Amino acid sequence: MPHLKQPQKKEPLVKEWERRAEKSGLHGTVYSASGDEFTGEWLEDKKHGKGTQVWKRAGVIYDGDWKFGKRDGFGTLSKLQPLSGEYVRVYSGEWKNDKKEGFGTQFYSSGSWYEGQWAGHKRSGSGRMFYQNGDIYEGEWLNDKPHGQGTLRLANENRYEGSWKDGKKDGHGRFFFLDRGQLYEGFWVDDVPKCGTVCDFGRELASSPTTYPIPPVQLQDTESVLMEALKLCSEECSDQIRDWV
Repeated sequence: MPHLKQPQKKEPLVKEWERRAEKSGLHGTVYSASGDEFTGEWLEDKKHGKGTQVWKRAGVIYDGDWKFGKRDGFGTLSKLQPLSGEYVRVYSGEWKNDKKEGFGTQFYSSGSWYEGQWAGHKRSGSGRMFYQNGDIYEGEWLNDKPHGQGTLRLANENRYEGSWKDGKKDGHGRFFFLDRGQLYEGFWVDDVPKCGTVCDFGRELASSPTTYPIPPVQLQDTESVLMEALKLCSEECSDQIRDWV
């Protein structure tokens, strides 16, 4: 019997065009209609691997790792300065799912900068913040605010060590007034000291010590106080015995 040759099924032209247009591997610069551009590696039409993205209108450049179209891995974000026309580094560190995640350093326009852990695009975990006025905070963070245990060292070397909540001193803590040679230790609520004690601390090294040291608190007649306490105790015991009887 004669063998009938089956005609080959042809792939639809649309599918063939899509396959040919699909970007995978290292490509040259790809431009978009908005003027943005990307130079780097692709996988199945998505940025994947090493690459540099330029957002023209926003004046922002990201250079680093990508994963299925999102910033993921290590990368550096830079922003255009209108006056100088130069790009200045804003963030350098780890990313996950297009957000800052892990360890990284953020540079702020005010001259302040932060180095430490990030979660969900916010400072969370352990980190240090260097403020423009010379203050330094080092400790725990949550949702972009000091939260947990941390130390705030002021520019004049005075410092607070203790608990924080939502960016404010809250809970037990110690404030060292090194400029006047005193130490406050106690409890804070919403950045305000509520209950504690003050004592001299390093007064001999203070730059502006208080006029007089804090006098010691002591009993002048210890024996009389003890006798009075024993008398009150014995009276209370006698009253309790009478109640039982």
